[in-house]
Amino acid sequence: MNADKSTLIDAQADVEGKLRGKDAQILGRFQGEIALTGRLLMGEGSKAQATVTADAAEIGGEFKGELKVRSLVLLEKGRIEGSVEAQSIAVREGAQLNGSVNVGGPPRHAAAPSAPISRPAGGMLAG
Repeated sequence: MNADKSTLIDAQADVEGKLRGKDAQILGRFQGEIALTGRLLMGEGSKAQATVTADAAEIGGEFKGELKVRSLVLLEKGRIEGSVEAQSIAVREGAQLNGSVNVGGPPRHAAAPSAPISRPAGGMLAG
């Protein structure tokens, strides 16, 4: 498979195995492992049970498994069950997300924050 080409799994396809490449679009069913350097697109009506590593993902179908991406968009009819690790996530109204979610990357700097924290007189924060 040419790593620069996008892979398409059409609506009638039922695929099991390992998928590696740049971009992939799943419209049918997939079970296995997915490792992409680019974007995973799952269309409405698609189903995947997989371990996924990709730069970005847009989920419009049903996903079960482990998803590790930089950016995730869960569309209106999208469903995720499992674990999600992402630096940013957008969940549209109507979407479902069940499982563990870890959003945000590691801290950029372990040093003090760049802007001072304002505190009321007396040093106590109002609660």
